[in-house]
Amino acid sequence: VQLVESGGGSVQAGGSLTPSCVASGYFNKRCMAWFRQAPGKEREGVAAIVTGRGNIYYAGSKNERFTISEDNSKNTVYLKIDSLKPEDTAMYYCAATRRLCRPNMVVAEFEYWGQGTQVTVS
Repeated sequence: VQLVESGGGSVQAGGSLTPSCVASGYFNKRCMAWFRQAPGKEREGVAAIVTGRGNIYYAGSKNERFTISEDNSKNTVYLKIDSLKPEDTAMYYCAATRRLCRPNMVVAEFEYWGQGTQVTVS
């Protein structure tokens, strides 16, 4: 599985972005997730989805401004971020695992990673 993210950028606070992740290789019925890592901080889970099934999980209270979705026809997973805040500034990574999805996303449990897409909020 290869993952390629895009759709990050620099935006003003209050704006929205929708990074996307295109997966090559096996895509259906796989747990795919978005993580983010801010400078000087650990990588943290944001949201996960079981592709082809629609089961969705959000870390903590992130379902308030984050929306994960998929387009099976395009092997693509999206992460819509609304009402962006400066503290959302981070590298956003797409990840996939053969394990089951669960709300407490653990970095070590994901075998496949993209290179990341930078989101900067000012």
